[in-house]
Amino acid sequence: MHDWHRIFDQNLLVPPHTHRARQPLKESAAFQCVLKWLDGPLIKQAVLEVLSEVGCHLRVSLFDVTYRHFFGRTWKSPARPLEPLCRQPPRIDFSEPFYFHTSLNHPNIVAVVEVVTEGRRRDGTLQALSCGFGILRIFSNNSESPTSAPQDKRLRLYHGSPRALLHPLLQDPIEQNKHMTLIENCSLQYTLKPHPLLEPVFHLLPENLLVSGLQQIPGLLPAHGESGDTLRKPRLQKSLTWYLDNLFFTMYPSLEKFEEELLELVISDHFREAGSPLDSGALEILERRLCVGVHNGLGFVRRPQVVVLVPELEVALTHSASFSRRVGASSKARSGNHTLVSRSRLQLPEMVCQPAFTIVFQLEYVFNSPSGADGNAAAVTSLSNLACMHMVRWAVWSPVLEASSGRVTLPLQGGIQPNPSHCLVYKVPPASMSSEEVKQVESGTVQFQYSLSPEGHLDTPVEHAIRPKAEQRPSRKPPTSPSSLPAPPPRGLTTPQDSPVGPGLSLSQLAASPQSPAQRRSAEASSKPPGSPTLSLAPGEFPLEGRISHLEADLSQTASVPGTSTAEQLQELPFTPVHAPIIVGARTRSSGGKPSRASLALLRSAGFPEILDANKQPAEAVDPTDPVKFNPQKEESDCLQGNEIVLQFLAFSRVSQDDQAAPWPQTVYFTFQFYRFPPETTPRLQLVELDEAGQSSSASLPHLLVLIHKDGSFDAGSPGFQLKYLVGPGFLRPGEQRWFARYLAMQTLQIDIWDGDSLLLVGSAAVQMKHLLRQGRPAVQVSHELEVVATEHEQDTMVVSGDVTRFGCVKPINVHTVVKGRLHLTLANVGHLCERRVGSPSSLPPSRSRVISNDGATGFSGGGLLTPGAPRLKNVVQAQKLADVDSELAALLFTPPWQGTRRPQGAGCEGDAVRRRKLERMRAVRLRERGAEPGRCGPGALAQQSIRAQHARDLQLIAAYRERTKAESIASALSMAITTRHTIRATLGAAEFFEFALRNPDNKQHTVTISIDSTELSLILDGREWRYFKELFGLHTPLEEDMFHPRGSLAPQLFLRPREMVHIPFKFQTFSAGPRASAQASAELRLEKDTDAGSPRKSSTMPTKHAKVLFCAGNGKPLAALCLTVELQPHAVDQVFRFYHPELTFLKKAIRLLPRHTLPGAPVGMPGEDPPVYVRCSDPNVICETQNMGPREPQDVFLKVASGPSPEIKDFFVTIYADRWLATPVQTWQVHLHSLQRVDVSCVTGQRTRLALVLRGMQTVRKVKAFSSHPQELTTDPKGVFVLPPHGVQDLHVGVRPRRAGSRFVHLNLVDVDAHQLVASWLVCLSCRPPLISKAFEITLPAGAGKGANKRITYTNPYPSPRAYRLHSDHPRLLQFKEDAFQVGGGETYTIGLRFASRQKAGEEEILIYINDHEDKNEETFCVKVIYQ
Repeated sequence: MHDWHRIFDQNLLVPPHTHRARQPLKESAAFQCVLKWLDGPLIKQAVLEVLSEVGCHLRVSLFDVTYRHFFGRTWKSPARPLEPLCRQPPRIDFSEPFYFHTSLNHPNIVAVVEVVTEGRRRDGTLQALSCGFGILRIFSNNSESPTSAPQDKRLRLYHGSPRALLHPLLQDPIEQNKHMTLIENCSLQYTLKPHPLLEPVFHLLPENLLVSGLQQIPGLLPAHGESGDTLRKPRLQKSLTWYLDNLFFTMYPSLEKFEEELLELVISDHFREAGSPLDSGALEILERRLCVGVHNGLGFVRRPQVVVLVPELEVALTHSASFSRRVGASSKARSGNHTLVSRSRLQLPEMVCQPAFTIVFQLEYVFNSPSGADGNAAAVTSLSNLACMHMVRWAVWSPVLEASSGRVTLPLQGGIQPNPSHCLVYKVPPASMSSEEVKQVESGTVQFQYSLSPEGHLDTPVEHAIRPKAEQRPSRKPPTSPSSLPAPPPRGLTTPQDSPVGPGLSLSQLAASPQSPAQRRSAEASSKPPGSPTLSLAPGEFPLEGRISHLEADLSQTASVPGTSTAEQLQELPFTPVHAPIIVGARTRSSGGKPSRASLALLRSAGFPEILDANKQPAEAVDPTDPVKFNPQKEESDCLQGNEIVLQFLAFSRVSQDDQAAPWPQTVYFTFQFYRFPPETTPRLQLVELDEAGQSSSASLPHLLVLIHKDGSFDAGSPGFQLKYLVGPGFLRPGEQRWFARYLAMQTLQIDIWDGDSLLLVGSAAVQMKHLLRQGRPAVQVSHELEVVATEHEQDTMVVSGDVTRFGCVKPINVHTVVKGRLHLTLANVGHLCERRVGSPSSLPPSRSRVISNDGATGFSGGGLLTPGAPRLKNVVQAQKLADVDSELAALLFTPPWQGTRRPQGAGCEGDAVRRRKLERMRAVRLRERGAEPGRCGPGALAQQSIRAQHARDLQLIAAYRERTKAESIASALSMAITTRHTIRATLGAAEFFEFALRNPDNKQHTVTISIDSTELSLILDGREWRYFKELFGLHTPLEEDMFHPRGSLAPQLFLRPREMVHIPFKFQTFSAGPRASAQASAELRLEKDTDAGSPRKSSTMPTKHAKVLFCAGNGKPLAALCLTVELQPHAVDQVFRFYHPELTFLKKAIRLLPRHTLPGAPVGMPGEDPPVYVRCSDPNVICETQNMGPREPQDVFLKVASGPSPEIKDFFVTIYADRWLATPVQTWQVHLHSLQRVDVSCVTGQRTRLALVLRGMQTVRKVKAFSSHPQELTTDPKGVFVLPPHGVQDLHVGVRPRRAGSRFVHLNLVDVDAHQLVASWLVCLSCRPPLISKAFEITLPAGAGKGANKRITYTNPYPSPRAYRLHSDHPRLLQFKEDAFQVGGGETYTIGLRFASRQKAGEEEILIYINDHEDKNEETFCVKVIYQ
């Protein structure tokens, strides 16, 4: 054991640079280097005079010139004494061979040889001095490795120390650098050649380890002869096979307690790293794995074997009785379920009888990885659940050479001490843990039986432990994660740098898959994101032994994709962007401006229809920049009560954008909603460029909007699109005129602009409607030039300071807005005369008083019990026939007494009864006429007798009917006498406060119970809230504290004295927006309707709600009733948010509110704090909350929404309040959540990445086309229109070649080109890594209207065969190529012609030139820094 520890501690390696590991690697090559002698006067005479016993030795280290990084381990030769030499020049003979093997086959991988002189000072201490160094090139550009024939070479030496190579001024080629100074007449003679005899012992030597032939390598026999060089012709020792059985891992104080502590620290670690707490069920243990391998002190001799461990009780329940008895017998000393056992027998055929050979046990836990737990994600097309592993314990056992079998118990180790896998391990119990029990016991033990004979344990099934078949058994639920920010717990677990995240397939199979060196280095390098601290532990032979190895990583801040399961459950997913909160008001809404005179003249000449008033005169033009003075009384007293609102969409102007902007749409359509009219979707409008546009000096490019007909044609002679809304007394309800004027004065009309072909959102615009207030004028019109603003999400390259997660730093997704264009819009309001309504009570507006009295409801107005209870103007009752009053009685009267027969169909209907009554009258008239003739008296008398009998029956029937309905009619009449009816108008989120004056009509006291049948109508029980509403609405009625007796879930009660009247406060508040149609609709819906574009739009009636309040005495007798009619009015929307999110996941957003009382330029910490903020949401299934982060801290509104299946759109409203009683919202937001199919793509900038999307046919054949929001970066195949067969499956091939590094989103729509319907939609999440830049250039160009410049650069084909290349640039507007593609022979040089365009603005720009091969894979990348001055 001591030999193993000594060798292990002496041979720790420094890993290669992470960027070097990402490059494709070849098979490892072995080399032998012999350092023969050193010529020249290298040792100064002054050194010989100061030091005694002077000696000289050589040190050799591997160095990466590209990244200025030393790696491996420095080899040191034996010292050679310096003796006075008579020969000139002086020579020191070494003749020292050393060996190594490496897979880093690159010319910039060199060996640095340092000459060191050491001696003793006069005080006896040792002193080492660097006398110079040389650079030994292992690989050259001409050949991949040195020739097999040994050749003596001279190594030139330079002044200084090898540390100088770390200076940034020393760039390749180093030998030609001006800062490197040669030592004259000094050189080192050496020989370097391949050594293929070393390949059979690669498993005993780690890569990049420089070893001497005299060093004893565990597992090799001593060399023959006197040289003692064991590596010149290495010979392997004979191996033995060891068998391990009955492995038991004992965890103290119990397995359950240990795993609870482990899960607790994993959750705390995730909270510290990712900044978001995990849910209680978000993390669980999937597998407990044991990796067992043979280690010789330098590295693992063979890849460790993997077995699955299960708790002891589970083994006893699942295995046979004999095995259960054996488990029980071997664990009698252990009590409780705190043991992990292995159900497999381990066979180790690579053991060697040598003290340095040990068996290493590594206990690992596999967790289901929470999204973004360590910054890694799965590959592009992986749709599996992610898993991550952590090593928790390890142990080393050195077998006793003389023993052949026995039982061993070893203590487990952990913590930060070096271990064979060179990764961080879960800490041992003596560290500060939350459990006091764990501190008093050991870190655990492993117990097993070993044997050299395969027949040692016949009852144990032999298995090579490569793919054990074990079910995944999730562990107990972990403790609940902290909801707030706790004090940072002790860091008990750190994600190892070489443990990338993998999908949760078959975990044992993942670990058993072989791992190539390229995969191992790629996973090791990519598992450390930029900016993370580099671990100081050096990797050994296999840094990823026993870990998930074949998975791509380094998708920074990319969330996992929900796995496919049989039940489509919503999986909580912290989706990117992990962003800084969206700031309200930070130019997320477009701004409107006054159009220029040139634009007005240009648009006027296009021939748009003129807006005229009722007298056929042009409407008065209003300047949109003029202030508006709103007088509500003036609007109500206007004689022109009819308002015809006209919207004219005139033109759409393009603004100058960068190269990476989306192409200009050919057709557009608009969606919006005006007042309480239904959501409007305009027809598709063609963009037609003006003829005079080329002569305009404006930077914008105006395009007229022209209506497209059903056949796809358009008439450019009829430009513009006009909509009219007629709002008059016939449309408005009584008293609604005041609300409509307030709507125009305060509301902003939100207009979304969509691409008519791709159905992608171009942007949004907002226009204030306050200029539509006529204020007594016959007609007004106002022209706007609105900015169309789009929101884009891109990842910043810098880290935001003041991280919102309180732990570490995050890479935020920057949410910014881009102006896409300008919309030219004209709004008008034309007044019309309307007939006044008859002044009936039903047409009068409701009372605005907030005190409702029931005094007027008392008493009975007279009339019969069956008369309708409608209000009457005069207290006069006119007699009416009972059959005409009560339809039920009429049907009963005229139903003949059918006895013993079936009633005819429809006999009980009111219409049939009236018809039979008329037939009976006609028959009676005819019988009377016949009775007047001679001899016809009999039938007339019989008829009169029959009529009298019928009347008698009718009277009896009426009497019986009245007796049956008397109680109900009297109760209804009495209820009407005590019922008060009132109508209020309410908007979303606003509280309507009123008081009901209740009077006790009796001369005795009552305890009144107040019952309400609506959840939106509530009784104000808190005196503070009542006082607040009184002050808010200026009500001066009496106020009483502790007025009501609350009874929990029962109705509250009120005590009334005899004849007393009290004011009872009520509040009606609704957060339900009602059913609202989505504003986004396809353009063909409007085309299917034969609706004239200029005809007034029909209104949609806002829903009316009813609520009833009943005041009952203690005996159940009703004292009064209040019937409330609520007419909902349109509400103002201050801001609209539109989010695109993966389907069936959770959207989590933080929206930051601007300080309300912070003045511009005010210093930080000024006195005065913002009031607390309260939020409510219209959808009860949306979690909406805000938290007070402290004084003078910004306040954020947090949203958590479950998205539906694609392409569902969820709409809801969020109201913000500044008062605790939620009286009036200060802001109202509308949120649109689009559910899309998510596709994650990891790619390299400038290089094409290909993937395929599955298209499923619908019911009929469709002609479809794919559209991308960034067509310059994302292309599809088929590119144009193609046929999607019904019920078929077809692949849509997607190619992604990003131009910028970072993370961003690209939208991909599949559209039916005939019906203009959205067939499918994807949200492509790009994670782009920058390429490796091989060369950099810098040029200076004049800014302004210059002519640019022509430049040339050369490129040499590094391959021996001809190759074809393609050229791309990330700024095609600033750089064009003479030829976009070229072909060059093997080893030849090609000149690339460049054309740099000028730029108006001075500054700097870095332009990347991508040189790709015929498969569009990046070969090299050049960076050109252009300085415009």
